[in-house]
Amino acid sequence: MASRRAVQLLALRAPQAVATRAAATRFTAQSAASQRAIARNVARVQVGFTQQRQHSGFPSDKRSKVYEFKDVLSIVETPSDSTLLIDVREPAEYAANSIPTSLNVPITSQPDALLLSEEDFQDRFGFQKPPREKMVVFFCKAGVRSSAAAQLAKQAGYENVGEYRGSWIDWERNGGPGTKGPQQP
Repeated sequence: MASRRAVQLLALRAPQAVATRAAATRFTAQSAASQRAIARNVARVQVGFTQQRQHSGFPSDKRSKVYEFKDVLSIVETPSDSTLLIDVREPAEYAANSIPTSLNVPITSQPDALLLSEEDFQDRFGFQKPPREKMVVFFCKAGVRSSAAAQLAKQAGYENVGEYRGSWIDWERNGGPGTKGPQQP
């Protein structure tokens, strides 16, 4: 377990502490121990306020639209040319079972997929690259890879990006139809 002094010194090295020290620090040197510490270039720092983190999170204009089970079910039941479901799991996972009408673009093994030219994408995946104007909704098994895919799509210039964060686990739990039909016990 760290000593009290180690914890105090650790706080001095944190990036947030550097800005805080410049803005609102005051040194105390009342005791002989404090004077010795200052002589060794070690000082106690007292901060007069609670630190607040600024610019936290992803900018709201860059966030993806979040889809729930009922939203994705609606896309599956009434397909449209304006929305595309993309399964970012690996091909073996996709082949085992997937949400109907979805296309497979494995993000782990093909992270550059959405940056490819139209021709290269067609050659690699066997279907047309999603147009940048279309709403693309990403899903995976548990929502981690789909979130990464959504951010990559934003970086590739896609503006209409969505994430089904519940992904395949939520789809199965809610009884959504699969490409392989109901699972047999």
